[in-house]
Amino acid sequence: MGGVGYLDIRLDPSAPTPLYLQLKAALEERIRTGALAPGQALPSERKLAETLGVSRLTVRRALDDLVAGGVLTRKQGSGTYVTPRVEQPLSVLSGFSEDMRARGMEPGSRWVRKERGQATPTEAMTLSLAPREPVVRLLRVRTADGRPMAVEHAVLPVRFLADPEAVGESLYEALRARGLVPARALERIRAVAATDRVASLLGVPEGTPVLYIERVSYLADGTPLEFTRSHYRGDRYDFVAELRSR
Repeated sequence: MGGVGYLDIRLDPSAPTPLYLQLKAALEERIRTGALAPGQALPSERKLAETLGVSRLTVRRALDDLVAGGVLTRKQGSGTYVTPRVEQPLSVLSGFSEDMRARGMEPGSRWVRKERGQATPTEAMTLSLAPREPVVRLLRVRTADGRPMAVEHAVLPVRFLADPEAVGESLYEALRARGLVPARALERIRAVAATDRVASLLGVPEGTPVLYIERVSYLADGTPLEFTRSHYRGDRYDFVAELRSR
């Protein structure tokens, strides 16, 4: 079948894969390689259908799947666009809510768990706590404009945050209200495959590559304040570092 201009999409009606899945995969590939840039508008359903020689139902089904997965965004009366990616500078210490608002997006959370417990050996070592010292654990799905962006698991000593219910939209805002301001943080980032649990919370297939980020933040006197482990959707989030020569 024919292509779609600069996208050069070609579908094979004789292949065992349904046409709408071929189109979905082709669009995902164009987005991954940058042929379709974040924020770019797609041709209309009618134009895609006419150019590809398929029904509008086939096109709509492919686009619906990509919209449901957050890859594309529909704007009423305007069209369908590639969902913008969020860029986070690595040199700035800020919370998720601050990041999203700075980019004109509305942050949100879907709480999975708020609880008190005893520090695990890893948590105790990271936060410089005594073995089994009480901690607060906060597990939630972070959203931007209602779309899942990350799964975040934060652990803090109880002496800094006694009541997990005190955290609303922003953990850092709750800490600042108690006079606790992180002065610096260390982050480690690596790519991992999403487990079944993480994939379900993010709305992606199991095994999808995601960004795993460990952050330990510190008060000005060097006391560990927060240990957070997050899984970010790699198709929606970029980390950017500015490098300077010596």
